[in-house]
This record gives sequence, structure tokens and C-alpha cells, in this order.
Amino acid sequence: MKKTLIATLLTVNCFANLTTINQFEADFTQTIIDDNNKSIIYKGHIQASKPQYALWQYTQPVKKEIYIQDSRVIVVEPELEQAIYKTMDENFNLFAMINHAKKITTTLYEATYREKIFSLTINGNTLIAIRYKDDFENTITITFTHEIINKAIPKENFEAKIPLDFDIIKE
Repeated sequence: MKKTLIATLLTVNCFANLTTINQFEADFTQTIIDDNNKSIIYKGHIQASKPQYALWQYTQPVKKEIYIQDSRVIVVEPELEQAIYKTMDENFNLFAMINHAKKITTTLYEATYREKIFSLTINGNTLIAIRYKDDFENTITITFTHEIINKAIPKENFEAKIPLDFDIIKE
């Protein structure tokens, strides 16, 4: 009985720590595998902060920055010298997904978000990976390394820095 109680308390504590993530920063590798088993790999760095701010900085194979502020998305593409502004009814919300994840095993959680099933790999209170299928049935796996949890991230990090000579596209 005592072992069961301790195990239950540890499990609840790990999940509680996961839901208390307010800021998240990490390097990432994003692998996209299509239905022909062909893959492409992207690498970069992410910063995210509640309620719904994120900056995805892609460094390989091309440089690109994606700024998310609630339902506004700005994609800055230096190689094309352009910035694309998008307004979305509902955007990907990392924190909402984490908060609604259900424990499957010690390290695996699942969340249904925007009618998609996301698998989250967790180690303690650290998000290790996210896996899901996109609208084209590609398998997307995002693996995080060098994670930093709840370190203050200045709000100005989520404001796009667009050179004056870039083309601005509004969608």
C-alpha cells in the first residue's frame, strides 16, 4: 500500500510539474516523413511563453523565423527577402496541448488538439519530443534538446525584426 501511494504521488507530481511550464526554450530537430518514407530534417531553436507566444528559429537547411503571438503569425524568410503575415482563427498552442495531455505510460502522453492526436514524450517535467500527423498525412517528429524550463523570456523576443527592404505579404 505504501509503495502504491508513493508511486501515485510521484506520478501526480511529474504531471503537475509538466502543466506548470510557463516558458520553454530548446534546440529542436524537426523530421517530416511523407507516405513514400522520404524525409526532410530541419533544425533550429524555439522559445515559447504563456499565454501563446513562440519564436521558431530554423537554422538548417534554410534560415527562417516564425513568430507567433496569439492568432498572428509572421514568417520571416531571409533567403527570399520576405515576411509573410498571417492571421489564423486558431493557431498551434503548445501550452494548451501540454495542459490537456493524458498520461499513457511513464514517459508518453497523448493530447488531442484541433482534431489531431499528438504524442508527447516526457522525462520528468521536461518535454523531449512531439509526434503527430499533419493535414497531408506526413509524420512530424519534433525532438527537443538543451531544454530550459521557466526561465524568463523577454516579450520583445517575440516581435519580428524585419529589414526595411523585405517584401511584406499579407495573407
